[in-house]
Amino acid sequence: MALTTQTMTDEQRKSVATEYLKAFDNGGVTSSGGSILDLFAEDAQVYFPKWGLATGKEQIGKMFGDVGGTLKSIVHHYSHFNWIFSGSDLVVCEGTSHGEHQDGPWRAGLPEWQAGRWCDVFEIRDWKIQRCFIYLDPDYAGKDTARYPWLAS
Repeated sequence: MALTTQTMTDEQRKSVATEYLKAFDNGGVTSSGGSILDLFAEDAQVYFPKWGLATGKEQIGKMFGDVGGTLKSIVHHYSHFNWIFSGSDLVVCEGTSHGEHQDGPWRAGLPEWQAGRWCDVFEIRDWKIQRCFIYLDPDYAGKDTARYPWLAS
């Protein structure tokens, strides 16, 4: 990890996290036309369920390619976000989304148990994402129901 050189406010960290989410909605391209990877520190870590932990921009790029390659579209619902700030470099964002996976569409709340609700835990320092742990159900199209008795019927 690099030494901290710039003090950031919670709103500034929130703006970096928002730019990251908007880049996903825009196929991995930031509002300035750059790559989503530009938002990450060189030694950043990202966790995604069923993929694991990616360390460094090269592995993060592979993870985003693997996961993003299964998505036709995604839209985050920015007006419904809940933000939690720790008073340090940590920012938590809870939200909903809709879109289309290669296996079919999803929308948070339709049905209530299906994908679309998520929570991301960020560590943001010096205008770069140092860590982003993504918590969601990666079964976007809701196909994995047979293993859950309450969904099988």
